[in-house]
Amino acid sequence: MTFIYPAVFTPHKEGRGYHVCFPDLESCEADGPDLEDALEEAREAAYNWISVELEEEEPDFPEVSHEEDIHLDQDEFVRQIMVVVKLLPDND
Repeated sequence: MTFIYPAVFTPHKEGRGYHVCFPDLESCEADGPDLEDALEEAREAAYNWISVELEEEEPDFPEVSHEEDIHLDQDEFVRQIMVVVKLLPDND
């Protein structure tokens, strides 16, 4: 399964790096010392959030926000994060 959610990147006020949050995925956040690491951490955070939701009896995935509907403060920007989850049969 492939999921794509927008992530908001906010530069750290002091020093380098970025804080990342997903407006559609409750409490899904990440940080990285540079853009490349922040992207990877964001992908991992979204993967973990989605994986936990998939374990629920009735998974409930939020609708994806349109990028133009996301409020951004100065210096913030949005990147679409793609997560691929491979579903394997249980080996019970």
